[in-house]
Amino acid sequence: QVRVVESGGGSVQAGGSLKLTCDVSGFTFTDGYAAWFRQPPGKEREAVAGIYFFTDGTSYADSVKGRFTMSRDSAKNTLYLQMNDLKPEDTAIYYCAVERRGGSWRDARRFQYWGQGTQVTVSP
Repeated sequence: QVRVVESGGGSVQAGGSLKLTCDVSGFTFTDGYAAWFRQPPGKEREAVAGIYFFTDGTSYADSVKGRFTMSRDSAKNTLYLQMNDLKPEDTAIYYCAVERRGGSWRDARRFQYWGQGTQVTVSP
């Protein structure tokens, strides 16, 4: 059984940093891919960052490129999202998702396994 658990959210002022952690069990980081999504208040869920396990390649949404970094520790079965220079518009619930089947990390519909989310609030 696959279990995904995010942590590390919180409240920061604009310009600050947070590091989100995603602990995954029942799933190995060999095939497939993972992504961080976020859902701002009153808006739809959007893809933030993704990683393909076989190539270790990462990609980012334009809105976070240069500020956010996604990484993984395969030994710990853990994913991370380092968020720097946070802005009020980054305020959202952040979700981690993993998937074995083929597809694009940008498409939330492709993911079977999701965490419960962690709240990130950035004040001006």
